[in-house]
Amino acid sequence: MSAGVPAGVNGDQAVKGAEVRTVGVEEELLLVDAESGEPQALATAVLALAERRAGGESAFEAELHHQQLEFGTEPCDTMAGLADGILRSRDEAARIAADAGAAVAALATSPLPVSPSIGEGERHRWLAERFGLTAQEQLTCGCHVHVSVESDEEGVAVLDRMRPWLPVLLALSGNSPFWQGVDSSYSSYRSRVWGRWPSAGPTEVFGSADGYHERIRALVGTGVLRDEGMIYFDARLSYRYPTVEIRVADVCLDPADTVLLATLARGLVETAAREWRSGKAADPVAASVLRMAAWQAGRSGMDGQLLHPLTMRPEPAEDVARALLAHVSDALEDSGDLGAAEKALWAVGNRGTGARIQRDLLAGSGSLRTAVAECVARTRG
Repeated sequence: MSAGVPAGVNGDQAVKGAEVRTVGVEEELLLVDAESGEPQALATAVLALAERRAGGESAFEAELHHQQLEFGTEPCDTMAGLADGILRSRDEAARIAADAGAAVAALATSPLPVSPSIGEGERHRWLAERFGLTAQEQLTCGCHVHVSVESDEEGVAVLDRMRPWLPVLLALSGNSPFWQGVDSSYSSYRSRVWGRWPSAGPTEVFGSADGYHERIRALVGTGVLRDEGMIYFDARLSYRYPTVEIRVADVCLDPADTVLLATLARGLVETAAREWRSGKAADPVAASVLRMAAWQAGRSGMDGQLLHPLTMRPEPAEDVARALLAHVSDALEDSGDLGAAEKALWAVGNRGTGARIQRDLLAGSGSLRTAVAECVARTRG
């Protein structure tokens, strides 16, 4: 996410027509051969081209593996502005990748078999040596949503109160059904692979900003993690920006789903902040139970059952998604996003997430290569 995120909002601003929280996204894209669909280790060449065209630092960054590329949007206060930023960034990534001999695909894992190659940077080498096969196999692409908060205290209050709803965002973004050429039986197999990192997943209630920072110091102090940048919670305080960073989602195949994800994420942050200001306590549901909810979301996505955040009992995914929309409806109405979110949620239910689309493409063509080629086209919207 680009620097310069504006400060958060105060309690008087969460009303219709007033300033709303800024939101930005980071998306990780897979570099593939345009014809074969196989991942290509061309990140270094793509980044060099991007820097030359930008005349210096570009919006694109290296990731852990040479077969992927990351970009961050500027912070926006409207979803129309965010949508424009996502489309422009994906389009630019596609054009630069083409000049380097590759294509970009918004796929959270490679459908085709791949032997990932880790980047040359000192940090990447450390990760490879420290975590072995976990790092080597970690060719996964996620979507991180940043929503502005006015203080660490507000941010931690938000983290504590939105924990039960994060698995629903994972279900809505599921876009990684295939792993090493086979169907994983999951909607988001990326979430299972990502969960191998020692600091990944849901958290217990922190209670305060001091409690949060004490936990971070304790985790880094173990020596297992290199630094604070390796705090891979499903949602965390960003260590670079004054934002809550929601990290639970797959990168979405359709850019419209990324916008829906960001809309719901901003709604969750604002709703949680209002609950905190009104004195409502955080739900004390245990992290171990939230881990069950995340597993279920990764397994079935929107095509089965999810654990309802208020009861932690299985219900149809469509009903749970509607419950999320109802939970954040006041915040979305105040920001002017409720109608668009309702339509976007209906669209996902009608055509399916990226996982269902990938499976449908394979069923129709019989070829994962053909499916990847179609996903390349869909990446640009």
